[in-house]
Parts: sequence; structure tokens; C-alpha cells
Amino acid sequence: MKIALEEAHIAFHKNEIPIGAAITHKNMVIAKAHNLTETLCDITAHAEMLVIHLASKHLKKKYIKKCTLYVTLEPCVMCAGALFWAKIGRVVCGASNPSKRGFLYSGTKLHPKTEFASGIMKNQCKALIQEFFFYKRIHNKKFR
Repeated sequence: MKIALEEAHIAFHKNEIPIGAAITHKNMVIAKAHNLTETLCDITAHAEMLVIHLASKHLKKKYIKKCTLYVTLEPCVMCAGALFWAKIGRVVCGASNPSKRGFLYSGTKLHPKTEFASGIMKNQCKALIQEFFFYKRIHNKKFR
């Protein structure tokens, strides 16, 4: 989760929503990414989508069954769908996403064989996102 949080900090400094992700295989990090939706002008450039692509490319497999995703925020419905189709073995989240955009709130399911855990480093993950949106609100108020 520490690597995912480092990626989230990189996103923060790029003015991207600070979400980071890392995928491990056999206890080694094989892929890491952060949100790039603003940079790439691509709504699908979420950290999870990017890291799934990188891990699949690294392993030369479309299914990443024996991998673990570490992500700083509970995935959205789109990312949960991609994780379902990738058949990832395990998903570990930092902060929950109590907005209507988190996959748990929507009732979306991960693959039946995917293990799920949350709350790992949740305070650090949540604080970074809160700080980002705090600065966004201040910036928008100053320049309206």
C-alpha cells in the first residue's frame, strides 16, 4: 500500500485526483500507476485501469489471477468491472468511497474468486484525498 500511496502523491502534484495503485505478483511489485485522467484527457485513465494494463502486459496474460491490487481508494464501478474481467486474485483498498461512485455502494461485484480487504492505511489515503479537494475548493473560490 505504501507504493500505491506514493503514486497517489505523484498524482496530487500533477493536479490529478490523488489515487494510486500497485499490483504485486509473487510478492514483487510488477506495476504501479496513478490517476491520469486530466493529463491524458481520458476519463478511463484511472489508476486501477492503468495498472491492470501494465500488469497484464508484464505477465503477457489477460487474466491476472495470482496478483494483488493495492489501491488507495475503493474502486469505482468501471474499475471494479475491469478487475472482474481481469479475474484479479485479491484487491486491497485503503480508504472506502462512501460516495455513490464506489463499487460497494453500487452493489457491483468483483469476480467470485477475488479476495477483498479494505482499511489498510485508510487514514493516510483519506487524508490525501481530503487535502486535495480542500485545496481545490479554496482555489475555485479565489478565482471565481
